[in-house]
Amino acid sequence: MSLLERGFEDSEFEMRTLRAQKMMAEHKLDAIFLTTEPNVRYFSGFFTQFWESPTRPWFLIVPLTGKPIAVIPEIGASGMAATWIDDIHTWASPNPADDGISLVADILNNIPCRYGRIGATLGMESYLRMPFNDFMDLSSRLKDTAFVDIATQIHRLRSIKSKAEIEKIRKACEIAHIGFANIPDHARIGQTERDICKQMRIDMLHAGADIIKYLISGSGPDGYDSIIMGPTDRQLNMGDVLIIDVGAVYDGYFSDFDRNFAFGRPSDATLKAYTAVYEATDAGFKAARPGATTSDVYTAMWSVMEQAGALGNDVGRLGHGLGIQLTEWP
Repeated sequence: MSLLERGFEDSEFEMRTLRAQKMMAEHKLDAIFLTTEPNVRYFSGFFTQFWESPTRPWFLIVPLTGKPIAVIPEIGASGMAATWIDDIHTWASPNPADDGISLVADILNNIPCRYGRIGATLGMESYLRMPFNDFMDLSSRLKDTAFVDIATQIHRLRSIKSKAEIEKIRKACEIAHIGFANIPDHARIGQTERDICKQMRIDMLHAGADIIKYLISGSGPDGYDSIIMGPTDRQLNMGDVLIIDVGAVYDGYFSDFDRNFAFGRPSDATLKAYTAVYEATDAGFKAARPGATTSDVYTAMWSVMEQAGALGNDVGRLGHGLGIQLTEWP
């Protein structure tokens, strides 16, 4: 399988920053303050596994005009210098007494103040990834500005993918497809969920995945009772249905879709349920057109499910976007 060029051109990050700055002008923001791996990477290109260590905070400030400003621990200076960011401030971290807070406060206080508002992702489906006490300390140090929530605005910015992003997502999905396509060749009755998923993981790595960050599985007679757990050491038996849901990652972008496998002939009830879900998914594809809302897509899908006798939707939704994260808007 041919692989795509890694990373992005600087023009990609310039475009993302300009889109963010347009949003900032519309919402009267002097800057936005970013603290999480997906958002920092989205605007800077800073891509490291070191985020798995929770010890150090990392900050990126996007002013109303100009390029983003990085405020990061010294250990990441060379990595950030390899990105398109050239305004980089560092401190010796970890430093519990002042883990970059005074440095960030100085920079924010010196940014031209037009509106007195700094955007931060504080609302829906967001988190700080810095000590809450440090965030409160930082808030108290701001002279003429205050933090306001822009979680929804950032979600919306990231939900619109560039052609380069779409290609990376497509590649991740192609890799996951290979993993699924190989399952009938190696999965056997008597094997465990864990064994089957382990081989699938190996196949996807061979196909070009960088990491398999998400892989769940469940099985049972005619179905399963969870779509977020496993895999377990349960052995597959005749009459079982196995689900595998996988998020393979290629160059920082996720796939996320599942497949169901029947061991032996599935029952009529299982076939009916599977057919309903398949037809609902097809209805969703047809409804997903420019100008449609996510509610339009949901309604198209759920109407098929309801007509087929679905008793309810206890998982809360029928789908989601993806990208840098396994789950993104819309």
